[in-house]
Amino acid sequence: MIIRHPKKNLAAVAVSDVPAPPHNSRASTEPTSVQRAAPTRPVDTLGTQNRRLIRNQLYDQIDPLKAAALGRDALRQQVEAVIRKICDDSRLQLSRQEEQAVGEEMLNEMVGIGPIQPLLGDDSVNDILVNGAGQVFVERYGKLELSPITFIDEEHVFNTAQRIAAAVGRRIDEAHPMVDARLADGSRVNVITYPLAIDGTTISIRKFMRRNMSLDILAERGALSFEMAEVLKRGMLAKLNIVVSGGTGAGKTTLLNALSQNISDEDRVITIEDAAELQLQQRHVVRLETRPVSAEGTGKVDQRDLVRNALRMRPDRIILGEVRGGESFDMLQAMNTGHDGSLCTVHANTPRDAIMRLENMVMMAGMQLPLEAIRRQIASAVNLIVQVERMRDGGRRIVSITEVCGMENDVIQTQELYGFTTSSVDADGRLVGQFNASGQRPQFYTRHAHLFTGGQ
Repeated sequence: MIIRHPKKNLAAVAVSDVPAPPHNSRASTEPTSVQRAAPTRPVDTLGTQNRRLIRNQLYDQIDPLKAAALGRDALRQQVEAVIRKICDDSRLQLSRQEEQAVGEEMLNEMVGIGPIQPLLGDDSVNDILVNGAGQVFVERYGKLELSPITFIDEEHVFNTAQRIAAAVGRRIDEAHPMVDARLADGSRVNVITYPLAIDGTTISIRKFMRRNMSLDILAERGALSFEMAEVLKRGMLAKLNIVVSGGTGAGKTTLLNALSQNISDEDRVITIEDAAELQLQQRHVVRLETRPVSAEGTGKVDQRDLVRNALRMRPDRIILGEVRGGESFDMLQAMNTGHDGSLCTVHANTPRDAIMRLENMVMMAGMQLPLEAIRRQIASAVNLIVQVERMRDGGRRIVSITEVCGMENDVIQTQELYGFTTSSVDADGRLVGQFNASGQRPQFYTRHAHLFTGGQ
């Protein structure tokens, strides 16, 4: 057994990503396969001081340089042996269950992201929200609930945040108190710390969905009707430019993934995101990701830079994860110059609001275009606006499919094809409603009738 202190005759643990003791933030994190959460209550009964004592002594006895050969199961055995020796030396009385719980917690510290690592393996959890050391909330099925999981102290939370940032080459400290990052499994992470976060380091994780849902699966789950799914499939087949609109956590990325499943394997697709989340299955996909400014104040690459570069890469379709600035002008230009079938998302509460947001963001590009010219760009570029909403029962639904029909005078004309109407609330608090067709025939059905068999 390899140990840091041979005279103690303790088992050594070995992994390539063992973090340094709490005062050292240089180690990285590589989430590995996650097992079910170990019981958290037995760990909590130890008290903060004992948890800190075990953690610090364990790190003192780890030799990470000679440890890379051990797998998770072998590492678990070694960690539990070291913990047992620490408890004997310190006269801590732990049951077998408590030793296993502490061992699992320490294991998650070494090869994951600490106490919240088990939540990444829980498919019922969509969001993980750490509000300082004593509060970890999770979102399940659209509802927030307080988890029993806690951190030891603020230093523990901050050290975890530093490892998350270091894993993607970024830093979090008082000089750089905010950071956006991505875990190895694709989950998005936002961290904000002192002095901006007054009550302690806050970590917000939007989990990467391993299940890549299709439009049909979403329809089966009640997010839209099968008739609406068919309209969207035809829109993708006809290479319509589609804007997915909705609020935070409404399911825009999930819908974007579902729409992308209807892209031809023959198309060259370029995706542009702040944090890569899209799960395209096509064989010809190029993924681009923005880069923040470095510690030296250089090296920033934003979405507008990437959109401009993508136009030189011979794309058939461009998928922009989220439009929120001057890149909207370049995206509209791309949609108007032969890159049909492009997709993007925008934060807005209604389809009309989405159009207004696009207008405002084009103005942010500094092109000094008159409003009428901007509206004509939007009217000729965008074909469909799909509005998604996280409703008060936690359910995510497509509440509107709206077709952009062109310009009349200086107003963009639209027609709603489908909408969702709430009729009641059932005994469990779930909304009961209907997806309704407006009766309007989509204009693109006529323009692309040759593509559809058994047409409407």
